[in-house]
Amino acid sequence: MGKLHERFAGFINNRWLVFVAAMWIQSCAGIGYLFGSISPVIKSSLNYNQRQLASLGVAKDLGDSVGFLAGSLSEILPLWGALLVGAVQNLVGYGWVWLVVTGRAPVLPLWAISSLRRRMMCILIFIGNNGETYFNTAALVSCVQNFPKSRGPVVGILKGFAGLSGAILTQIYATIHSPDHASLIFMVAVGPAMVVIALMFIIRPVGGHRQVRPSDGTSSTFVYSVCLLLAAYLMGVMLLEDLVDLSHTVVIIFTVVLFVLLLIPIVIPVSMSFFLDPRDPVEEPLLPETPKQEPGKSGQETPEVIFSEVEDEKPKEVDLLPASERQKRIAQLQAKLFQAAADGAVRVKRRRGPHRGEDFTLMQALIKADFWLIFFSLLLGSGSGLTVIDNLGQMSQSLGYDNTHIFVSMISIWNFLGRVGGGYFSEIIVRDYAYPRPVAMAIAQLVMAVGHVFFAFGWPGALHIGTLLIGLGYGAHWAIVPAAASELFGLKKFGALYNFLTLANPAGSLVFSGLIASSIYDREAEKQAHGNNYLVQNSGSIFPGLFGPNEPLKCEGSICYFLTSLIMSAFCVVAFVLSMILVHRTKIVYANLYGKQRS
Repeated sequence: MGKLHERFAGFINNRWLVFVAAMWIQSCAGIGYLFGSISPVIKSSLNYNQRQLASLGVAKDLGDSVGFLAGSLSEILPLWGALLVGAVQNLVGYGWVWLVVTGRAPVLPLWAISSLRRRMMCILIFIGNNGETYFNTAALVSCVQNFPKSRGPVVGILKGFAGLSGAILTQIYATIHSPDHASLIFMVAVGPAMVVIALMFIIRPVGGHRQVRPSDGTSSTFVYSVCLLLAAYLMGVMLLEDLVDLSHTVVIIFTVVLFVLLLIPIVIPVSMSFFLDPRDPVEEPLLPETPKQEPGKSGQETPEVIFSEVEDEKPKEVDLLPASERQKRIAQLQAKLFQAAADGAVRVKRRRGPHRGEDFTLMQALIKADFWLIFFSLLLGSGSGLTVIDNLGQMSQSLGYDNTHIFVSMISIWNFLGRVGGGYFSEIIVRDYAYPRPVAMAIAQLVMAVGHVFFAFGWPGALHIGTLLIGLGYGAHWAIVPAAASELFGLKKFGALYNFLTLANPAGSLVFSGLIASSIYDREAEKQAHGNNYLVQNSGSIFPGLFGPNEPLKCEGSICYFLTSLIMSAFCVVAFVLSMILVHRTKIVYANLYGKQRS
């Protein structure tokens, strides 16, 4: 009995259990990706035009990205407390939106002016979506600390499940089979809150760096296999549902299989805790070793300051030497500086802050050019991708597609694969070649630039190809950026650093969607409406008000997003240039962090 109790305690504190629970939370946390499905319902119910709808999209993006409070609370409260706050926000925000859309409650009293009522809707969307920041922060902080040497894959898988949540929730919604499209908003309000509250006590750091086992490689491969199988399954199901009129029973069976695939990863912590022979785990360092952590060096202030002098004085070509030779040259230079300092021949400078690769506070990171290069590259690349996600419902309708849910689901799947693949391949780049991780982000931005061109011209099948390229590229950003930020600026304040970088998303959405896309769409829709009115009037129709001021404007054809897509493609090229500048600046840093592991 005592042995069983010991194994159960090991199961509860297993880092893989925390990882699997985080995957489940993330699989319903990316509710913002469903905005493309719920926006047509809001637009028709509240009689909004595209500019007004875009303002809700910007509010959604702000809620998804303004995570200062989530980052701060994650350092003060236990992570379950932060998750509870997020669940309450999600329930209250989207629950109230559902009440408003269904007419069960007014957004404000009827005497309130319409602009004020729209602002209140923006606030509700912001509150509901802001719950995501608590889910993301708690999941990432706990798992990055539990898997410090596998940041890229862990972040990629977790962010991938967040991206896939749109397709997962859409499939569950198809099972409900409700004729009322507003019920999707109700599911978005209630579903994630229930899952998070059920799992919130599992999500926590459990000293994962002391739980390294030989089977970890096999476990990682198993998780990757489940991820790919899940994405392929969802893609097949979505295509079948789009092309074939399936019975409700078949849809239910598909959803049950989906739940089975989501539950499969739990076999990893179960087998480790109850079926495999317990072995003494190996401890891995929380951060890659740096030269100042060499054995035999004193931990006092003077050697640390001397090392900063070494960084300033050593020739640049030293960093390009093999690890063993580099350490030898650095040790010789450090010995000379020690002797010179002892003789009074040199004056030792005091360190003014951490070096790249060490722990930064947010204020220290904000004065670094590398941090702002990441931010603006993310703003241009990720912001343009988010604009496509937010406007995908209108984009597909303008090209003549009636079922917008299929494209929302498809971009969720490609987003998922982009995040998983971005984490996996960027990890190969740093582990096998000691090359800067941001080069993977640069490649993703070129892919997105091509995807925007497909959207611009609206060729046959362009929506499918553009969705593929934009989804992959956008998803890759959110596996690469958190891992790169933790490598360059440390893990200690990772929550605050990550949540600041996520501000690039709403900033990009504000520019691309709130200012550019919506203005161009409404302008083209007005041109088409005037043309239709002219035809109606000249035909002597008895319905002259058919395209009156109360009718929401609609644009048809590729012209609706032609100019917007070309602008976003150009900005993705600019983001590629910024990423390559960052790659050039951080080559030495990554050589120091990962070069030793290659030798």
